[in-house]
Amino acid sequence: MAERTVFQSIPKRHVLSLGPHANVWEAACAMTRANCGSILVMEPPDKLAGIVTERDLMTRVLARALDPKLTTLAQVMTPHPQCVPPETKVSDAVLIMLERGFRHLPIVDADRKILGVFSIRDALPREIGAALNEAEFNEQVNDVLG
Repeated sequence: MAERTVFQSIPKRHVLSLGPHANVWEAACAMTRANCGSILVMEPPDKLAGIVTERDLMTRVLARALDPKLTTLAQVMTPHPQCVPPETKVSDAVLIMLERGFRHLPIVDADRKILGVFSIRDALPREIGAALNEAEFNEQVNDVLG
C-alpha cells in the first residue's frame, strides 16, 4: 500500500487564519468554532508570518497570565514556521514533528500558497510507527557518529 501524502491526509482544506494584529481571544474563538488546533497568522495579501497553536495559547498566554483581549497574535506566534510541500509523505512529516517538537505543519505549494495544515492527529498509527522507527534509527546513527 502506497503511503499517503500530507495533502491526502488532511480532512479539511479550509485554512484558518487571522492577521498578526488580531488578538488571542479572537483566535481562540475562531479555533473553537472550527474545531481546529492551530491558526495561521497571515500578512496581507497572503504571506505566512507565523502559526499559533493550542499549546501556544496554554504556554505563552495562560501560563503567563496575559490578557487574551490585549495580546496580539504577533506577540505569541511561532514566526516563520517550517512548511512542507503537498507531496511530503506522512511519515516524513511526522519525523520532522518528532525531531523538532511541534504538532502542526503548514502545507505550501511551489508558489508558497497555503494549501492546508497537517496535524499529528491526521497521521495513522502505522505512519507514526514508521516515523518513530526512522527517528530511533537517526538517533542511533548520531550516537555512533558522535
